[in-house]
Amino acid sequence: MSMYGRDPWGGPLEICHDSATDDDRSRNLDLDRGALSRTLDETQQSWLLAGPGDQARKKKYVDLGCLVVSRKLFVWTVGVLVAAAAFAGIVAGIAQAIPKHHPQPPPPDEYTVALRKALMFFNAQKSGKLPKHNNVPWRGDSCLKDGSSDQAFRRDLSGGYYDGGEATKYNFPAAFSMTLLSWSVIEYSAKYEAAGELGHVRDTIKWGADYLLKTFNSTADTIDRLVAQVGSGAVSPGSTQPNDRYCWMRPEDIDYPRPVVECRACPDLAAEMAAALAAASIVFKDNKAYSHKLVHGATTLWKFARDRGKRGMYNAGISDATKFYNSTNYFDEIVWGGSWMYLATGNTSYLELATNPTLAKNAGAYKLDQHTGVFSWENKLPGAQVLLSRLRLFLSPGYPYEEMLRTFHNQTCIMMCSYLPVFKSFNRTKGGLIQLNHGNPKPLQYVVNAAFLASVFSDYLDAADTPGWYCGPHFYSVEVLRSFARTQIEYILGKNPLKMSYVVGYGNHYPKHVHHRGASIPKKKGVHYGCKEGWKWRDSKKPNPHIVVGAMVAGPDRHDRFKDVRKNYNYTEATLAGNAGLVTALVALSGEAHGLDKNTMFSAVPPMFPSPPPPPAPWKP
Repeated sequence: MSMYGRDPWGGPLEICHDSATDDDRSRNLDLDRGALSRTLDETQQSWLLAGPGDQARKKKYVDLGCLVVSRKLFVWTVGVLVAAAAFAGIVAGIAQAIPKHHPQPPPPDEYTVALRKALMFFNAQKSGKLPKHNNVPWRGDSCLKDGSSDQAFRRDLSGGYYDGGEATKYNFPAAFSMTLLSWSVIEYSAKYEAAGELGHVRDTIKWGADYLLKTFNSTADTIDRLVAQVGSGAVSPGSTQPNDRYCWMRPEDIDYPRPVVECRACPDLAAEMAAALAAASIVFKDNKAYSHKLVHGATTLWKFARDRGKRGMYNAGISDATKFYNSTNYFDEIVWGGSWMYLATGNTSYLELATNPTLAKNAGAYKLDQHTGVFSWENKLPGAQVLLSRLRLFLSPGYPYEEMLRTFHNQTCIMMCSYLPVFKSFNRTKGGLIQLNHGNPKPLQYVVNAAFLASVFSDYLDAADTPGWYCGPHFYSVEVLRSFARTQIEYILGKNPLKMSYVVGYGNHYPKHVHHRGASIPKKKGVHYGCKEGWKWRDSKKPNPHIVVGAMVAGPDRHDRFKDVRKNYNYTEATLAGNAGLVTALVALSGEAHGLDKNTMFSAVPPMFPSPPPPPAPWKP
């Protein structure tokens, strides 16, 4: 009997009845039993046996899902991989620990090395509660009660900078110093950053700007007075009244009264302070709240400076200022301050004032005298002319400013010509130092300012794709200006007849008896030297126990001679304004020849000309 079905693969499926006899089945069964009685190998047993055989298979093999492998082989393989990974980790660790020999960056040039030191001088001059990382171990908190201890003032005036070797704080040169430093940061921030000093110089400017904001009501829109100085250095013949000049004391030990001197008619001082805050506002434009605070303070000061009822000189009636920082004109500060106010705000009313022909004439723009081309804390006109020449070169605002801007540009070119030896506008020492102050004491502060103006103006010409400038019929390349700046700074750094660096701490041979109270008196815990007790250190012939790193001293005389004598401040005293000029000249000369930032200066200035209208829409018939 048969049954038919369908093979699942498509053919017929036949299921048949087994017709074999019982004998045949019995014979086949015997053959099967004989086959089973043979010894089977392990693999065959694992295939055929059930029950306990499965456990043996599991013990000796590992099922990886798609692959069954010997357990022994699996263990060895995993072990080898773990060992290899561990070995690779050890090798990588050793390789990482071995010092890598990357190509070393070139050593900093001499200007960069000196720049880092020159900025340290400002750390040594800080007054008030010092920051934790001031990096001048022999300085500490000082004069914390300035202002509040004055019975007539009673406001906090701690902070700021001491001017030089004594402890008086003069706003006039201090504000000029901050303006100069800000100018250099705006032009050369990339160079400062490359030298690792951008944060340092910004902190230096902020320390000064914060103090200036304390010296008047900076939150008001209108003021009627401002602080000119704190402390006193006036010494009358025979007077024994303790003050910053009579006493020789560390600032940390000062215990005598420090008066606050205010002025009510001082456009020169107010305009310079406005310039300082306005310039700083551009430096800190990345901090909108602080920048706005600086601009507001500058605007308040400017309004005070332009008050016709408050015209005069800040030093009128102030004996200290008349003797040490005498101002003879305020029109140069108006031109200078107006230029910075325009750059900080973009308000053209400031530019209209800075380019006013009458103001320029009163500032001395059209006359030639011994002060022409001598940029200093007292004469801001040369700096203002260079700054406004920048505006003409890069923005060219045109009418109605072009005529006066061209005049300032021409005056700047004449000034640059006067710096060249061939024109003999200024004498030079046999060693090559230009005598911008005509042989009078303290020449270096004027030299560094001229070196900065020459360097920055040469960079302006380069950035404007102008190869040089004319002195009469003769054309001079920008490299001539840079050469002038380099030779003057190199003289200061040691290439002079005495082979002496006039920057303390730079080189191996520099002044050791700097006229500086804090540096000349040993710092001993618990030891306080009084007003007259410090005289023994003033009169000592021993070198200062502390080094005022970066201080540029007053400099040599007209014969290249220098007296390293502590009491003779005409040779050995360093000042804020002098070091500010040094810093600006050094950063301008440092690193790459071209590092000028053309745009940041004009970040607040609106476009000179309106944008062209958009093109008309496509015409459709």
